[in-house]
Amino acid sequence: MPFQSTLPFDAAADVADALARLLDVPTRAGHWDELRDATGALRAPWRRFFGLLGVDGVAGLEPAAAAIARQIRDNDITYNVYADNGEPRPWALDLLPFIVDENEWATIERGVAQRARLLEALIADIYGAQTVLARGLLPAALVFGHPGYLRPMKGCLPPGGRYLQIVAVDLARGPAGEWTVMGHRTQAPSGLGYALENRLIVSSLFAQPFRALGVQRLAPSYSQLIATLAQAARTTMTDDERQARAGSPHIALLSPGPFSETYFEHAFLSRYLGLTLVEGSDLTVRGDKLYLKTLAGLERVHGLLRRLDDSFCDPVELRAESSIGVPGLLEVMRAGNVVVSNAPGAGVVESAALHGFLPKIAEALFGEPLALPSVASWWCGEAAVREDAFARLTDAWLAPTWAGLPHPASSDMPPGLAAGPQRLADWRARIEQAPDAFTIQAPLPYSCAPRYEDGTLSHRPCALRVYAIAGASGSWHVLPGAFTRMAGDRQTSVSMQSGGSSVDTWVLSSRPGSTFSLLPTPMKPGDFAYRRRTVSSRAAENLFWAGRYSERAENSVRLARLILGSLDSHDSEEMLATLVELAARFELIGAAEPAARPTRHAFERALVAGLHEHSGTASIGRIIASQARACGEIRARLSNDHWRTILAARNDFRDALHALSLVPPSNARGEEAGQGERYDSYDRVALMNALETLAMQLSAISGAQGDRMVRDEAWRLLFAGRHIERVIGMTTLLRVVADAGVLATPAGFDLLLQLFDSTLTYRSLYPGRLEVPALIDLVVVDPTNPRGLYGVYERLAKKLDEIAAAAGGAVRRPFGEAMPPVSSLPTLERLCSTDAAGRYATLAALCDELASHVAAASNEISSRYFSHADNPLAARLST
Repeated sequence: MPFQSTLPFDAAADVADALARLLDVPTRAGHWDELRDATGALRAPWRRFFGLLGVDGVAGLEPAAAAIARQIRDNDITYNVYADNGEPRPWALDLLPFIVDENEWATIERGVAQRARLLEALIADIYGAQTVLARGLLPAALVFGHPGYLRPMKGCLPPGGRYLQIVAVDLARGPAGEWTVMGHRTQAPSGLGYALENRLIVSSLFAQPFRALGVQRLAPSYSQLIATLAQAARTTMTDDERQARAGSPHIALLSPGPFSETYFEHAFLSRYLGLTLVEGSDLTVRGDKLYLKTLAGLERVHGLLRRLDDSFCDPVELRAESSIGVPGLLEVMRAGNVVVSNAPGAGVVESAALHGFLPKIAEALFGEPLALPSVASWWCGEAAVREDAFARLTDAWLAPTWAGLPHPASSDMPPGLAAGPQRLADWRARIEQAPDAFTIQAPLPYSCAPRYEDGTLSHRPCALRVYAIAGASGSWHVLPGAFTRMAGDRQTSVSMQSGGSSVDTWVLSSRPGSTFSLLPTPMKPGDFAYRRRTVSSRAAENLFWAGRYSERAENSVRLARLILGSLDSHDSEEMLATLVELAARFELIGAAEPAARPTRHAFERALVAGLHEHSGTASIGRIIASQARACGEIRARLSNDHWRTILAARNDFRDALHALSLVPPSNARGEEAGQGERYDSYDRVALMNALETLAMQLSAISGAQGDRMVRDEAWRLLFAGRHIERVIGMTTLLRVVADAGVLATPAGFDLLLQLFDSTLTYRSLYPGRLEVPALIDLVVVDPTNPRGLYGVYERLAKKLDEIAAAAGGAVRRPFGEAMPPVSSLPTLERLCSTDAAGRYATLAALCDELASHVAAASNEISSRYFSHADNPLAARLST
């Protein structure tokens, strides 16, 4: 294969030899080859890329691909596919970029900006004067019959006068090298976050070629987006708000939630753009204004970057069954009190049928032809057009006219582009039953881009999603890159759900990069006064539970290590009942196990079987997975090292259990025949090592929580969560050991010290002595012990009152007044006393009382700050 380069001849030949050693699968017949021209020579951008990469770079492609997989795993980049039963799928990112030269990009840029301008004008007309319909440029049935046409939006002019701030245009290159528009995305275009994450990863692996080729930066486009949203949102602010917030509106990103397929992108974009990540339940409408429920009460929201489809935005006026929208949102929009990007109703122009009408609309509105052609399309709602398509084509794509929304008259929807070309004759009868629901499109073989995998260069069909961002005075800025997707193995069209992958897109340039700034004017010292972090109620709840899960994980791991390490000791039979009871109380085994009084072997088997996150118990695996999910919601508050440690704890423990074959197959139901045997012959030493590693990682997480997080009112909630869980854990441990009657035995004594992480402290204070009063003093009364029960309880009460003071709002009885002070709790002398049966009754009663107090406090925190609802349990604190 010929290889040309600007490198010296010998160097170019060496690179060509290195490429030749890769197994090269030919491009599919009839598809444009993005890598090579008709002679087999590398196209100019790829010659430069591989020339800069050099022989060592070509030889290092395999380690680079492995590095991508590690980064995706370490950064927890996921894509939720509904067919995967809720399990997030690791993001699929290819190693090699998709390269577009400067001249070619100029054509794309001009065409995409024109499309965005045209779609904005068309939406404004559809929901405004409707002159396009009156002039017959667009069939009325295609608009009014569209389920995505939102009648409540008729006549609603958004603040700032624009319906669209982001437009995505899907492009594919045909067999002759021509770029063709395949679709438009105007509701809530996805991919912006993934495109940026792809860039961060791939550009770091190819840093030298990235710089030398002058690849255009993406960051200015994201700054442009925020500037555009902020400019429009400022028009909804009152004079007092402008002064209090130094002219900076509150903008949030509205997500369907963690079960959305692109939720990772929502969280990533909110962090990168500095927006508050919210769900519909986080927002409320009061007096025709939109508010966010926060730790300090309700806070006005001036702008929303939404990631909900149109019909789900407002259950009052749109889909009544929507549980992810905001009741009353459209009324706030009509009042001009919030900017929603993009405006609901924009999905009407996503229709595949629109392709056939856009050329004449462009001529009528702008007096100019389309710079980029659309895929040849025929809307079957017009009989003559439908017959023309049948006469022209034997095979074609059958696209739904309604862009994913079912039409009431059609029970047999078009299969869509992902299904590939269909024989029209087979579909004729069904098309004639509901013709307006079908749009016929001519097949277009997508160009094939190079893909490296396992020492092989293959070539897959690809498509680009290019984004236009609204600018000032009606202008449009095109992001100099794209969210490029490749088809899966043996697929003809691109689909991430069907096994496709994504590619970083490099747009080459000879010009210096943009210096666009997000800040319209330099900020002055006084402008920072308002910039107290907004803590949404959901973020506060996740902080609280992050603290609880962290403490719960440490307690569970410590207990599991102690149990597994003591099963072979000489006193294991004596302590077996106590260990079983502790394991059951901490839900490391099923609730039925203690009643059955299992043998030591059966107990060990149940404990090991319950470690993984799908075991059906509140397992260690489930706790650390829940911790990762809660922390993912507050990612912006965590340092990179903190977040990576959380992910490493979850991922490493998962991997360890899989390596030890302690996770049953995903299709196994319960303990089917042969499934339980895996727990009889496991490697206990390896498992103990995995638990030890996890314990160290959890300690690092605890340290990061105390040392690397901003100590505001939200952090206090994390602190409170940890201490509530610590009180519950410690009282449970004390209660079980005291009730079992082993507190005064050497084994029980040692057990409690280990579980309270106080063994070394006790031995240094009382070497060689086994004294119950000294034990109770250290683990209950001593205020200097970080795991002393009284000290933990007292610090918790103080922190709860600090949270209440910082949050403000209605005056309510302080938490501390409903929680008895430490001075009123039993003294050491009383705690050490026993009844006639030898039970430590006062100690047991103390455990019950403190557990009850912190449980009530936890419920009050939830009702006061998370749900903002009255709670019967609050009466205890408010009367």
